[in-house]
Parts: sequence; C-alpha cells; structure tokens
Amino acid sequence: MQEKNRGLALFTFLVFLFLLGPLLIISLTSFEPGTVLKFPPQGFSLRWYQNIFEVEMFMETFKTSIFVSLLGNVLALLLGIPAAYALSRFQFKGKDALNAIFISPVLIPGIVLGFAMLKYVIVIYHLPIYAALLVGHTVVMLPFIIRVVASSLSNFDFAIEEAALSLGAGHFETFYKVVLPNIRSGIIAAILIAFLESFNNVDISVFMTGPGVSTLPIQMLTYVENNFDPTIAAISVLLMIITGVLMFVIERLMGLSYFTKR
Repeated sequence: MQEKNRGLALFTFLVFLFLLGPLLIISLTSFEPGTVLKFPPQGFSLRWYQNIFEVEMFMETFKTSIFVSLLGNVLALLLGIPAAYALSRFQFKGKDALNAIFISPVLIPGIVLGFAMLKYVIVIYHLPIYAALLVGHTVVMLPFIIRVVASSLSNFDFAIEEAALSLGAGHFETFYKVVLPNIRSGIIAAILIAFLESFNNVDISVFMTGPGVSTLPIQMLTYVENNFDPTIAAISVLLMIITGVLMFVIERLMGLSYFTKR
C-alpha cells in the first residue's frame, strides 16, 4: 500500500511538472537581459517588461481587447441572464434543444466557429470589423454566462420569488429586487470567467480582425513572427498574474464546486 501511495505521489508530481513546467520556464526567460530568448536566463533584467509599454501596438491592441471584452460582456449578460433564468425556472418544449444551442459555441471547435462567423458576419452581412469582432466575442462569452448563472440559480429557492409575487410585486420588480441580489456572486463570477475567455481568445479573433484592428493575443502572435526577444514572455507573465488574480476572486465568490455541477 505504501509503495502504491508513493507511485501515486510520483505520478501526481509528474503531472504537475508537465502542466506547470512551461509556465515556470516562460516566467524565468522573461527576465533574460539579452536580446534573444534563452533558458536558463543569463542574468536578471526588467527591460522587456518596460518594452511592453514602449511598443505602441501592444498598448493599442490591449485597449481593443479590453473594450471588446467589456462591451461584449454587457451584451452577453443582457442575453445570458434572462436565458439562464428561463432555462432554470420553467419547463417547456424544446428546452434541451435550446440549452444545447446556447452551449454549442463551447462544443464547436474554435476554428470552425471562427470561419463560419467570418463567412456570414463579415462576408455576407458586411459588418464593420469592430462590430463583427464584438459579435464574435459575445457569442463566445454567452455559454459561460449562461452556465455559471444557471448554476447559481440552481441553489436559489424560487419560493421566495413566488412569495414576493403573492405580496403584490411585479414580475420585473421581483426579478430585479429578489432574484438578482441572491445570485449576485454568480453573476460576478460569470463576468470574470467570460472576460478571461474573451480577452485571451485567439480562434475567433484571428478571423474577425482586419487591417488596423487587432487584439492583444493576435498582436502577440504577429510579434513572435518577426522577433525572438523575451517581450512576449514578459506579457505572458503579466497575463498569468491577471488570470490568477481573477480566478482567485472567482474561487472566493463561488468555489470550484459550481463548475463541476450538471
């Protein structure tokens, strides 16, 4: 039994090493003082972190990614919260099919979804690049909003809502003053998860962007094609820190158990 536990511990260690090893390597190489990406680094320098803010396209595409992620998040919330409420509150014909449609952007390969949106949103309907990019990111965020909010609603006692209605409150007032406050933490977690998915998205963005309009992940790929310095490693470290902070907030708000349900 002891040998079995040792074997399991070794296997677990190797799995964590496989998962975290690349992140550690990227983190260390971001401090390389030279002009070429090296591991192990030949010294310690923050010059490439400074370079992030000196490259204009990084700052411009960062603003674009923030703008698209935030505005797309608002649109996804306006669509996703009512959809999650209807799917959790009511029983109706075609509910499973509708739920599958809402979740499908997660199940369909990103390249396939991106190409389909390029063909119909841009080529056929001729939407401007910014509008098309916003539509694409809203579609990507919607399943995460619906899934997390629906999970939060699964723990909500709808008898409270019925009590408010029986006391004379209207449907909209009850939803606004009774339902939403009780799932506030779920909504915040949904916003954060959807934001991360949108901000780091490549599959949709690579098809939706065009001349003069790009997102930070796409700009990072473009930069790597022509440069081999540690700037991208430095950006990756900053993005890992941001992602870690947001995931910590999500865990504090809801706990990982929310994402293992259903």
